[in-house]
Amino acid sequence: MGDNLIDTILDSVKTVAVVGISNRPERPSNHVAAYVKKAGYTIFPVNPVLTEVLGERCYPSLESIPGPVDLVDVFRRSEDVLPLAEDALKKGARYFWMQEGVVNEAAKKLLEDAGVGVVMDRCMLKELAARGR
Repeated sequence: MGDNLIDTILDSVKTVAVVGISNRPERPSNHVAAYVKKAGYTIFPVNPVLTEVLGERCYPSLESIPGPVDLVDVFRRSEDVLPLAEDALKKGARYFWMQEGVVNEAAKKLLEDAGVGVVMDRCMLKELAARGR
């Protein structure tokens, strides 16, 4: 995974499912999602215990989001990622992003074998900010 893939993702995606989002502004998932939304992406918050985050309807799962999702951005523990990778494949996501501190090699292999671009252990906000967005 290199900067070329990150550039491709940031330049081509329109919709981002934010899995594990919190409604608490001090949480990284909330802060990053707010930045991503402000940068012009359409976000779909995903958290089964919330109904709305950042002014957007919150969905209980990836499969409950109506329509396609370009990127799945994951704020969950590394050991919880593999089922999310499987759900992302079912959803038809083109890219899968594991935030800083999130590493799951099995999920990465599953996704890459299916042709999905994977970013692991990187922060989407930091990558956007580094590119002046």
